[in-house]
Amino acid sequence: MKLSAFDYELPPELIAQHPAAERPDSRLLVFDRDSGGCELRTFRDLPAFVRPGDCLVLNDTRVIPARLLGRRLPGGGRVEALLIEETAPGEWDSLLRPGARMRPGSRLRFGDGADEQAEVLGRHGEGVFRLRFATPRVLELLDRRGRVPLPPYITRDPSADDAERYQTVYASVPGAVAAPTAGLHFTPEMLNAVRRRGVGVAAVTLHVGPGTFQPVKTEDIERHRMHEERFELPAATARAVNAARCAGGRVIAVGTTAVRVLESCWDAASGQVVGRSGRTRLFLHPPQRPCAVDGLLTNFHLPRSTLLMLVCTFGSVESVLAAYRLAVRERLRFFSYGDCMLLLPGPAAAPP
Repeated sequence: MKLSAFDYELPPELIAQHPAAERPDSRLLVFDRDSGGCELRTFRDLPAFVRPGDCLVLNDTRVIPARLLGRRLPGGGRVEALLIEETAPGEWDSLLRPGARMRPGSRLRFGDGADEQAEVLGRHGEGVFRLRFATPRVLELLDRRGRVPLPPYITRDPSADDAERYQTVYASVPGAVAAPTAGLHFTPEMLNAVRRRGVGVAAVTLHVGPGTFQPVKTEDIERHRMHEERFELPAATARAVNAARCAGGRVIAVGTTAVRVLESCWDAASGQVVGRSGRTRLFLHPPQRPCAVDGLLTNFHLPRSTLLMLVCTFGSVESVLAAYRLAVRERLRFFSYGDCMLLLPGPAAAPP
């Protein structure tokens, strides 16, 4: 398919710059995968759309304060580092800005302490540098000096509130540099309300990297090379998902990241997911359809993005984009801090 098929008009003022006052205050657009019909509700109505025997799958990755502001040594020029992934104790792949003059041996400081310095070991990949920090306890350095890595379309500086709100309430495994934003709407009370409906709740881990914002640069989407991300699907989650499917329940992924893990672990021969860990470059796009996942809770995504393409595998491209146009007309809020969409096969809910 062509990249232009995944375009839509988005007024800039609909890009949410702040979260809702309370997590469940977001609006919810419910999409019927079978008919393409839509219903506008609020996120607090979510329990009405799940059924006993369903399995809700969350991504429990935790966003680290991965953005560091510092200076080059000895000259003192400003530098900004976005830490992506630890490759060895004290060594991290990172994005550096400005990076044009960075060479192996360049030294950086992110504070006044001797353990708050780093050396550039080299460059590999597109714009990625490997840094060796003076301390192996880099997460502690980030807790002291790091900033929340808000997405590029949020044009303000991070505030103290972002440290809490750009994090799911169930985040537990540090490693992401972007939040799995579909989960930002949940509170512990909302999760308990889902459980009281007889729905199982299970977790996978996918550490979201900066590649999630990488634009598709080729008109033929088949030629796009997906970014790679680390994941784990625990054996207990595989058992919960497979048991739900076997009993006729639906597997509902919270976020595109959870979809990518489940689909990466799908075994077509057995018709089940297999618990494992690894790295995935899975690029799910039309005319493909998900195998392991029946429903998806997700935020609204950028035009021409791989995330929007994944969402379009849960319906026709035309019907999903029609739902997006409805969201624009209804002035829903878009992207990370915005409202959300629930895509289910033939949803049936209690009256509003």
